[in-house]
Amino acid sequence: MLEDNSQRGVKLAYTIVERDKDGRKFWVRVGAAFVNRDGSLNVRLDAMPVNGQLHIRDYQPPEDRDAVRRGQAA
Repeated sequence: MLEDNSQRGVKLAYTIVERDKDGRKFWVRVGAAFVNRDGSLNVRLDAMPVNGQLHIRDYQPPEDRDAVRRGQAA
């Protein structure tokens, strides 16, 4: 698991795919991004989004994401 200080510099890269059938949107993780000292990003992709769009968000540990989903965020 990542330490607190290193988590601030880690972000996750997603592409958001919309299904034609019903319009539902799915977030597909396609890689990670790392913040450099100057604020720029290095992005490492494990897959290429066919829609050409990336959504980059701060990393959150799974237990924090679960708390937000349950409405128990601190």
